[in-house]
Parts: sequence; structure tokens; C-alpha cells
Amino acid sequence: MTASTTNDHVGTSGTATANEQVGTIETRGIEPVPDAERHGHASQMFWTWFAANISILGLPLGATLVAFRGLNIWQAVLVAAIGSFGSFALVGVLSLAGKKGGAPALTLSRAVFGQRGNAGPTLISWLSRVGWETITTTTAAYALLALVRWIFGWHQNTVLTLVCLLVFIGCTLLISGLGHATIMWINKWATVVFGVLNLIVMGFLVATVDWDKVLHVHAGPVSGVVAGVGFIAAGTGIGWANAGADYARYLPRKLPGGRLVTASAFGAGIPLVLLISLGSLLSAGDTTLASASDPVAAINGMLPSWMAVPYLIAAFGGLLMSNHLSTYSAGLTMLTLGLRVRRHLAVTVDVVLMFLGGVYFMLIAKDFYGPFSTFLTLLAVPISAWVGVILVDSARGRGYDPAGLMDTTRTSRYWYTGGLHLPAVLAWAVAIVTGLLFTEASTSADDVWFAGPWAHTWLGVNGLGWAVSMAVGALLYGALGRRPAVLPGQDAGAGSAAGAPPAGAEGTGR
Repeated sequence: MTASTTNDHVGTSGTATANEQVGTIETRGIEPVPDAERHGHASQMFWTWFAANISILGLPLGATLVAFRGLNIWQAVLVAAIGSFGSFALVGVLSLAGKKGGAPALTLSRAVFGQRGNAGPTLISWLSRVGWETITTTTAAYALLALVRWIFGWHQNTVLTLVCLLVFIGCTLLISGLGHATIMWINKWATVVFGVLNLIVMGFLVATVDWDKVLHVHAGPVSGVVAGVGFIAAGTGIGWANAGADYARYLPRKLPGGRLVTASAFGAGIPLVLLISLGSLLSAGDTTLASASDPVAAINGMLPSWMAVPYLIAAFGGLLMSNHLSTYSAGLTMLTLGLRVRRHLAVTVDVVLMFLGGVYFMLIAKDFYGPFSTFLTLLAVPISAWVGVILVDSARGRGYDPAGLMDTTRTSRYWYTGGLHLPAVLAWAVAIVTGLLFTEASTSADDVWFAGPWAHTWLGVNGLGWAVSMAVGALLYGALGRRPAVLPGQDAGAGSAAGAPPAGAEGTGR
């Protein structure tokens, strides 16, 4: 092993048992998981994505479909189903690479883009994770502030805001720092608890719906439905597309891929359709939820006062379930970028940035939803371009050489030309530029962050720049790239070292 890759393997000797035990720190970094340490069932992906999507952030997404997209409730439910199930089926498809190669998504991406070429997609993915964590942390801190005010009568101030941020971040660090085995265990049982609480809260919210207004809302145009599907997909599954393999890498190679895809789609789709549909119902009678600067307070105001405590606990817990997954993936992504620390320390670095972002949103920024929507719009484009390239590469039967993935020097099988796999890098870059041509990112009509020259065409107005980016990335890489070569003996030797079969035999579980 070369000196430059030593830190990717920190703490792997004699730690197989620790990596599989709930409550102990996972010492594995980004190196591929040997077959001897693979375990679990497809149901783990169901609980993982259910946990990631039981937060109240689904409600303002649904509210937007009615308030800003002009859809009626039936169209909103259809859009929620297609956008949620469809985008997380895509996450499941991308997760197959984790099962096949045994490594995190962005580490496997080295085989596609080259050791240096992968830096761009990895950096964008890390920024995406930090952004989602900041949004989630801010919302959870608002929930905790409201809970403290209800129980103790303490009103928000700077010190109390900082304390609430630190409490949530501390809970996130505890779970994500321990690692994969603990996350999988908590996903299942905590999801049941917070899921039941959310169902109770949702029942009371349904009672506040103005059904007369809901049933008399006229249907929106077909273009609004198409745009709505794109908006929901971008705000849900596309945001997790670059993390799916992170949680599938411990699954047995022989696990049928179809089960993993189905579990991912239903695990996320069930809670998302319920939450988005409810948000649409609420907004049909009162559009203020769609533009609320504090969605936690807006939803709390719709409930009976005695429901405040269970609602706020459910909100806090649901957001925590999403945040610890995002933070875990961010830590792995930082290691892929080259941060030379242990995995749990990489998570610690990440939460510091999360805290600073929360401080900005809560104490400096005046608008919550505007920056949230703008953030989704911009980062969805490069992530979608990456997805397009990866989908085509995976469809060609990519096998992964464990030694090549971890060797970041010129001796790596994935060094290609100067560290760049030019067909993939070029397709990704062109796809980003093309997608941005159709993209406008703004918090309001008077606060435009970025606007492409074709942002006011049908595709641009309907927020489909990310879809253009994905299509262009896939088509261009399909035209430029070639089927990955299998070098005699190289994959076989590397595969044996990691407890994996030769590259030609990989993926037979699909």
C-alpha cells in the first residue's frame, strides 16, 4: 500500500467485530468491505430511507405544490407519488454499486472519473450534504426552542438559540459518530416511535383542513404537474442520490438488486407521499405555510395547544433521523476528498460547519425557505449530471478493483490520463453547463442569485434544469465512454485481497 493511501485504511486491522456491533465506534473508513463482513437484508434500506424522510420538511414541499404550482389536491398527491417513489427508486439503483463494490458512493466514483477527476463531484456532494445538514439543524433548533418555550416559558434569545443548536448537533454526532451498525439499528426502532408520533400529529392536522376550499380548487395545467414532479424529485431523492451506496456497502453481494430498489422506493415513498399530500391539503386552505420563515412554528400554530409537546418531539426526532444519515455520508465524503483523519473525526469536523451554518440561518438570515429553495435548485444540477454519468457507467457492467480505488497515486488502475477519466469528466462538466443554462436560482423576484440565458423557457420556468443536466450527462458519456475493460488477473488479485470475486463475476446478484 502506498503512503498516500494509508489513512483510508486507518483502524481496519482486527476490527471486523467492532464494525458490526451496535454502540461501538465503526473504525472502517472508505475502503471496500470484504465479503466476510457483509451482512443484512434489503429491509435495512427500507428503514434507512423511511428514517430519512419522516421529518416535517415534507410539509412545506407539499404546500408549495398548491401555493406556487397551482395544483389541486389530486394532482398534488399524484405528483408526490411519482416524484417520491420514482426518485428513490433511482437512489436504490445507484445503491447497487455499493453492494457490488463495497465502498461509499463517492469512493466508487473514483473508478468512473479518475482519482483526480473525482474531486469535483466529491466536493459538490460534500457541499450538498453540509447544506442539507444546515437546513435540518436549523429546523430542529426551532422545534427545540418552541418546546423549551412551552415547558419553561423561556423565549428565544441568542444564548438559548446556540444551546438548542448544540443539543441537536450533539445528538447527531453521537449517532453518526458511532457509525453504520448503530445507524441501522436506530433507523428501525426510532423510526417506529417517531413515525407513530407523526401519524398522531398528522391526524390532528387533517382536522384543521378547510375541505370546502380543498375540494373547490381548480386543476392546474399539465405543465404544472410535470414541473411539480421535477420539484419533488429534486427536493427528495435527487438530494440523496450521491449517498445510497454508503448504506448498501455492508449488504451481501448476492442480495437481489430488485429487492434493494423496491425497499428504497417504498421506504422513502410511504412517508413522503403522506407528508407532501398533507402539506398540499393544509396549503389549499391557507397558503402561508409555503412561505413561512419558520415552518415549525407555522405548523404548531395549526394544532391544539396541548398537542405542542408531542408535535415538537416528533419534529425533533424526525429531523434527527435525517440528519445523522446526512452527517455520516458527509464524513465518508470528506475522507474521499483526502482528509487524513479517522472516520468519526471527519464527522466531528462536519458538525462544526453545520453549527456555523445554523447560526447564520437563525441569527443572521431573515428568510428560511428562500435560501432552502435556492440551495436545492443550484446543487441539484451538478449532482444530477453526476447521476447521469454513473447510471450509464453502471449499466455497462462496471467492476471495482479495491486496490485501485484506494491507491490515489499514479500507480492506480484508475489514474487514467493525468488522474482524469476524460470522457466522464467532460460529460459531467458539459452537463452542468447545459443544466445551468435552463436554471434560475432566486429567493424572490428581486433577489436573483443566478439566471441562465434559457431560464425563462418552459424547461427553465418549470425548474427542470437538473433533469436536462442528468440527460445530457448520460447521453454524452454514453457517446464518449467505452465499456470498462477487465484486465486479466488485476481484478482477480485485488478482489481476492478484499474477499471479493473477480471483476467479471461481480454483480451477479443483480
